[in-house]
Amino acid sequence: MIPKETVDKVIATADIVEVVSDFVNLHRAGVNYKGLCPFHNERTPSFTVSPAKQFFKCFGCGESGTSVGFVMKHENLTYPEAIRWLAKKYNITVEERELSAEEIAQMKERESITVLNTFAQKLFTENLTNTEEGKIVGLSYFKKRGFTDETIHKFQLGYSLDARTYLLDKAVEKGHQPEMLEKAGLVIEKQPDALTKIISSKQKYFDRFRARVMFPIHSLSGNVIAFGGRTLKQDKTLAKYLNSPETTVYHKRNSLYGIYFAKNEIVKQNKCFLVEGYTDVISFHQKGVTNTVASSGTSLTEEQIRIIRRFTRNLTLIFDGDNAGIKAAIRGVDLVLQEDMNVRIVVLPPEDDPDTFAQKNSTADLKEYIEKNETDFIIFKINLFSQDIQNDPIKKSAVLKEIVKSISVIPDQIKRDSYIKETSVLMNIKEEILFSEVSKEIKNYSQQINNVSEASSEVSKRTPDIPTFVEETSLPEEEQLVYFLLRFGKNLMNMQAHSKLTVADYIIQEIESEKGFKNIIFQKIFEEYQSLILSNQEIDAKYFMNHQDDLIRETTTRILSKEQPLSKIWERNGNQIEKPDDTYSQDVHKTIIAFKLRLIHIYLENNNKKLQDSNLDDDTIKSIMNQSKEAQKVQQQLMEIGGKRNIYLF
Repeated sequence: MIPKETVDKVIATADIVEVVSDFVNLHRAGVNYKGLCPFHNERTPSFTVSPAKQFFKCFGCGESGTSVGFVMKHENLTYPEAIRWLAKKYNITVEERELSAEEIAQMKERESITVLNTFAQKLFTENLTNTEEGKIVGLSYFKKRGFTDETIHKFQLGYSLDARTYLLDKAVEKGHQPEMLEKAGLVIEKQPDALTKIISSKQKYFDRFRARVMFPIHSLSGNVIAFGGRTLKQDKTLAKYLNSPETTVYHKRNSLYGIYFAKNEIVKQNKCFLVEGYTDVISFHQKGVTNTVASSGTSLTEEQIRIIRRFTRNLTLIFDGDNAGIKAAIRGVDLVLQEDMNVRIVVLPPEDDPDTFAQKNSTADLKEYIEKNETDFIIFKINLFSQDIQNDPIKKSAVLKEIVKSISVIPDQIKRDSYIKETSVLMNIKEEILFSEVSKEIKNYSQQINNVSEASSEVSKRTPDIPTFVEETSLPEEEQLVYFLLRFGKNLMNMQAHSKLTVADYIIQEIESEKGFKNIIFQKIFEEYQSLILSNQEIDAKYFMNHQDDLIRETTTRILSKEQPLSKIWERNGNQIEKPDDTYSQDVHKTIIAFKLRLIHIYLENNNKKLQDSNLDDDTIKSIMNQSKEAQKVQQQLMEIGGKRNIYLF
């Protein structure tokens, strides 16, 4: 048990901004911080951290809590485990009494595996320098690759001795159970032999990694979660690399080799380099390119991409010069484009891979080569596949389909348009044809913008700020949204896409993307409601009806007491006039769409007024017209989502 005094000290010491920043790239937003939520996939930041309240809240998925709660959720830990994790971070000593046998037996499998992985890593590291075999075989291998003592220590490299049960024996001596070692993937259970009687449970197992140099795999928080082992024997029946199996703490799809050592530099450089293997990462780090990670020989997964995207949107993939290998590898890069990331490619000379190239070049030369040879992914793909065309129309058609497929998954329409124009020039094909083909792909893409959040992201990115209104100005949709906030704020959204969000979460997420309400009093209510959520306080309409601010109190009372214009919405759409309360989700959804359409309409009207100025030069006129064109595209998207019959609700 952890003494209460220690728990209180940990909670008082842990700063939520520091804790969350270990996993999420946060940016200051007023008095709070914002970033991409680590608990769900999003493109527009809705994850808010309040240093004053020491509380986090995601207005996209509804997750919220304190520093302890964040660590528990992110690292899948129990409350005591999270306290220990934070204590370690802040160098707070945790004095615990000796656990009983019963308590040890009740320890969760995850904690046991983490302990065993740490034990194994330390044993492998000791083998490397404290045994003759480790020095002669393991250490000499790392030295031949040019790894320094500092690098070996940093990555906790090691060696597993050429013995069937060396690790097993050492672990059992320390009181660890063979069955748990097997669950951790450190030993393998023997197949039963009909002629051999197994005397003890220990004899049922043998070490998984034998006579291999060892590469520990770390989680984002620095825990050893798995291993990769490379054999140095010439036996072709042995796999060159052997990795840990999936366990309760290790899921290959969710892991990136080197991410723990690279994450801070990725944020600092706002760029991540992706290579293939362990030694590639280590060699790049040793040469000072420490924002490098590896997918460990697997095709890049959505989960891995989202880990990288927490820290940067700029990803550069580094390949060796094997043309066939590159063509196979880049087919999976569409997943990265789909996450609205900027992807570049660097191809090394044919005789090199990232490891050897880094070893033979200085830090300055390595960085210079990367900088000079980085190519945008779409342009690279066009150039790569165009080599196969050779005036063959069938091959050209196939290449175009590859390019169109990649362009179509890019969420940002401005980027798509830019790539279409570039492809048109490089492949000598009309823009109209490419636009048509990309549109077809988008329509077939089942995940294409299917909710207001997607369209909101486009509005925020592609249209300049709409002028702020004076205090007495109010859009009709604003009052309706404040009504929903006060009346149904704590209720869950009864829509599949937003079923885990409260009405308040949903409204706050959408209105923040539009930089708030234009009416000052509504904005005050909105900001205070959000502040109360971040304080984890109970909120109801009475709080605002009894508010000390006269205007807030009077406005709240007026909005809640008057008949709301929902009947006009439904009457106009041919539906029943009176709506029961359990349909509020659709009402909120439609009102959000109407609010966004109203803002775009105002923006377009302002642009039209600007164009009437006879003193504008041609460049300014062209710029305004292009901005209006982009706004109209978003307007069309929103109308498709909300129904073309109903541009405005009020």
